[in-house]
Amino acid sequence: RKKLQVLVDDAWKDINEECLNQTAFPVALLQRIVNFARMIEILYKYIDGYTNSSTKTKEYISLLLVRPIPL
Repeated sequence: RKKLQVLVDDAWKDINEECLNQTAFPVALLQRIVNFARMIEILYKYIDGYTNSSTKTKEYISLLLVRPIPL
């Protein structure tokens, strides 16, 4: 499990570094891809949050949509 976490951490470092570089792709597209990766990490970091959505997944969605952070 620790080895997998190291791989995930390294992948996030690569993703963040690449997001700082200029690219031919639109920023909106890159944001969607990164946000998808974030969502997948949240769903599967500790448990299968997609199959067992009665756990933390509903709480995360509620926090995001019902009680968003004020800007």
